[in-house]
Amino acid sequence: MIRFNQFSLARGTKPLFEQTTFTLNPGEKAGLVGANGAGKSTLFAVLLGELHADGGDFSMPPSWQIAHVAQETPAVDKSALAYTLDGDAALRAIEAAIAAASAAHDGAAEGEAHAAFADADGYTAPARAEALLLGLGFTLEQTRLPVASFSGGWRMRLNLAQALMCRSDLLLLDEPTNHLDLDAIVWLEDWLHRYPGTLVVISHDREFLDSVCNVTLHLEHQQIKRYGGNYSQFEILRAQQLALQQSAYEKQQRTVEHLQSYINRFKAQATKARQAQSRVKALEKMELIAPAHAASPFTFEFRTPDSAPNPMMVMEGVRCGYRNESGEIPIVEHVTLSIQNGQRIGLLGANGQGKSTLIKTLAGTLEALGGEVREGKGLRIGYFAQHQLETLRPQDSALQHLARLAPDTREQELRDYLGGFNFSGEMATAAIAPFSGGEKARLALALVIWQKPNLLLLDEPTNHLDLETRHALTMALAQFEGTLILVSHDRHLLRATTDQFMLVAKHRLQPFDGDLDDYRDWLLQHAAEQRAALKAGNGSNAAGNANGSNPGIGEDSSASRKVQRRQDAETRQKLAHLKKPLQSRINRIEKEMDALNAEKATLDAFVADSASYEPEQKTKLTEAIRRQADVNARLEALEVEWLDTHEELEQIG
Repeated sequence: MIRFNQFSLARGTKPLFEQTTFTLNPGEKAGLVGANGAGKSTLFAVLLGELHADGGDFSMPPSWQIAHVAQETPAVDKSALAYTLDGDAALRAIEAAIAAASAAHDGAAEGEAHAAFADADGYTAPARAEALLLGLGFTLEQTRLPVASFSGGWRMRLNLAQALMCRSDLLLLDEPTNHLDLDAIVWLEDWLHRYPGTLVVISHDREFLDSVCNVTLHLEHQQIKRYGGNYSQFEILRAQQLALQQSAYEKQQRTVEHLQSYINRFKAQATKARQAQSRVKALEKMELIAPAHAASPFTFEFRTPDSAPNPMMVMEGVRCGYRNESGEIPIVEHVTLSIQNGQRIGLLGANGQGKSTLIKTLAGTLEALGGEVREGKGLRIGYFAQHQLETLRPQDSALQHLARLAPDTREQELRDYLGGFNFSGEMATAAIAPFSGGEKARLALALVIWQKPNLLLLDEPTNHLDLETRHALTMALAQFEGTLILVSHDRHLLRATTDQFMLVAKHRLQPFDGDLDDYRDWLLQHAAEQRAALKAGNGSNAAGNANGSNPGIGEDSSASRKVQRRQDAETRQKLAHLKKPLQSRINRIEKEMDALNAEKATLDAFVADSASYEPEQKTKLTEAIRRQADVNARLEALEVEWLDTHEELEQIG
């Protein structure tokens, strides 16, 4: 168990935590949320033993192995596969023992080391590491390439693979989805669902948090407050608590009314499309949780476009790609597309398939290799690229950036506009070099919005944004009057702002007949087929090639077979004892579920009783609502555990 008791910690003169208390139980998966600067990274440093309490205490089991993602990747010559295998430090130590015993011609020691290697699942380790890399988007060929050959974003994926390879009791992930496409995120979620240890994750991707976490730790006002349930459940509970305060309630109502007007208009014009229905549901859900953002300091809206050509743009037989000294490199071919006014398209597809290339061609920053592109009269494109932040001038201020776009506009008008994006006072005139990634992204968005685009092309606009700013962007895009084409791994943003999807795959652009849930199922099925093919055709090859730097492994085939036979015999003996603890676990789960269901019935009755909302019941009602969320979340987790345990039992039997 992880326990913080009256924990206090300051960085310099700034107190981050003041006498805060919470616990995490083994196996729980916690999302760590809070405003930038609230102390999320500091809490990770405490868990890693890099920082210590100024007051109170923190404890966790001393035997726990902690895995986290390294922020730096050395440009080494070892292969991506060997680098990933380094994450299993225990296995590497056994390999070193095998090599040392072999060099010393110590047969007894070598036999013991080989037995330890088998017990540590060493023979399957290369295949498991390979599966991690494939899941994170690497090709089979890339797993053999040296680490030094990969770019920064792909090296971060290697660091993530190495952390997942570690046999950890506690896994710490800081923004793990930032360098992943949607395909890899879906795979990572599936992997984390099966991870047996304790997880703490910092993320601004609400759908990722909803999928993975069953506990939410909220950092605010130097406190860490534990909520049972995922991020959406946390938002609803927090909204209910805020709603007890009249001033917060009034702000919430204005937000809800603003959103409801859009929902009504949208329902009137799109009721049949499957994707449209998904979007309406997302917006209705947003209405329910909007009060949780009542205290958000940041909202904005898109300026109304001056014109609305229809069609916006027509592409006929277009080839998208690049030219270099060697000639043309086509990425997406035979693109025929008519973009109509009011369309809201989400582009799906794995990294490297050509989504960004297509967006650049639409934006005109990349010339088409062939075919015809026709723009509607009065078309005004607003383009936000993945690397938009790199186009900003570090020594210039936000005001100078905007003045270049609007040289004839009064300075006060420009200042007022920037103030709406939280760039006010000195911040508007200071050089942007020290700005955070989120602040620079906010400025880049402000510059795009100033130009009153009628066609928005957004390529991963949320990469540097925190949850509050993502919420503000989602709200603004939901009410944008123009046409939108969006590439994003943020599924909440896609659900709430687009109503049709197109897939970029195998050098083609084609409609995707389904919603994001269908796409997730399609990805998981594809990943399962990949794993099956790998297991059938490549497992033995991977085992032979993964670690050329470790002598003695796989060289003595007779010793390996002897070890394998012994392992098989031990496995048969162990199977007879496996059912008993599983059955005990099922009995324990069922007993706890019975108790929780009884408590749930009492809580539900209390919350449903109108008398509970009398002023004198305020404290009791607040506690009942909080406990109700905890009980519901725990019941859901127990049901999943019960099903998983039964599945294990069936597999044994």
